[in-house]
Amino acid sequence: MKAIIHLVEYDFRNFFRYKWWLAGLISMNLADLLIMAVVYNQMLSPEITELIRSYISFFAPGVTVVGLFASAFMIGREINMEVRRQIHHYMLSLPITRLELAVGRLLAGGLRGMMYMTPLLLTTFIIVGFPTPLQLLIILGALFLLATGIAGVSIAIAVSISSFEKFITARGLIYYLLFFCSSIFYPLTLIQKLGQEGIMPQPFVTLAELNPLSNCANLIRAFLLGNPPFTLDMIRNLIVFSAVFVGTATVAYMKIIQRK
Repeated sequence: MKAIIHLVEYDFRNFFRYKWWLAGLISMNLADLLIMAVVYNQMLSPEITELIRSYISFFAPGVTVVGLFASAFMIGREINMEVRRQIHHYMLSLPITRLELAVGRLLAGGLRGMMYMTPLLLTTFIIVGFPTPLQLLIILGALFLLATGIAGVSIAIAVSISSFEKFITARGLIYYLLFFCSSIFYPLTLIQKLGQEGIMPQPFVTLAELNPLSNCANLIRAFLLGNPPFTLDMIRNLIVFSAVFVGTATVAYMKIIQRK
């Protein structure tokens, strides 16, 4: 554990090198909610304003998940830079096993995502309402599963692609697929209805249903809004997602990084 803690500390120091950039991102995420609320409240009629407030309550958990996703994915960018500049040779020369290296980087990516999303989650609670202590523990556990899974996806891509341009392209593709084929912006029931009417291709509907971002956002909504109803499938899908990509990233980091 001592070696893993040192690695987590190393990655957190790197994370705080971008503190002003992070502050700007958090401000941008909060502005998505607050500016929308203020402007619409002043410009629209009371009936429409009430609808907008309802959507803001729906959208707030989605913003939290988006912030978590973006910050947890940053670990891959740093590891890809280490591989390209061969800094990983120094990492491998340390008295730390490859398994400890992989676990430390994954844990750091997940914890950094949790730290970044904390002000967004608190804002969501202020806007929508506070959960019970048990619900809060479940929400935090689900967010940590999502964060470590995302860090795993990012690390697996980072050590498999040597070109920074290809890494950015892969990251953008994953961003758009997971962001827009999810219930972050729209209810899952609406996406399913569009699929039934043939407006949205069925593979995209299936992706939205299995998407870990959808499951995490809907889990928060289930406790804070009561809709959609909470189901064990939300937790189960997050556990499967995290286990698969944590395992994949661990193997990729241990095997591929030694050959480069």
